[in-house]
Amino acid sequence: MDQYKDIKTFDQLIDLEHGELGTESRVEYEENAQMFIISEMLKQARKEANMTQEQLAEKTGTKKSYISKIENGKGNIQLSTLFRLFEVGLNRRIGLTFL
Repeated sequence: MDQYKDIKTFDQLIDLEHGELGTESRVEYEENAQMFIISEMLKQARKEANMTQEQLAEKTGTKKSYISKIENGKGNIQLSTLFRLFEVGLNRRIGLTFL
């Protein structure tokens, strides 16, 4: 616990637990965090549209198992597929911001 006594910000905590920006462990952490966010957004948007995973898969030409994988943060998703799921399947727009 002594390693945490000087931690005052969330960024410091992330640095301590996952490494500094640019390190392999931090890159992996950031990728997993982004995938979690995407998976939760997809799940929420699908539920708001009152659609099942199977219905979304049919509408977008994918498989239910693939939708499930994405919603559980277990799979990689291509940008074109992400757009198709949200824009074609769920009638939602996607905006990207590069930092």
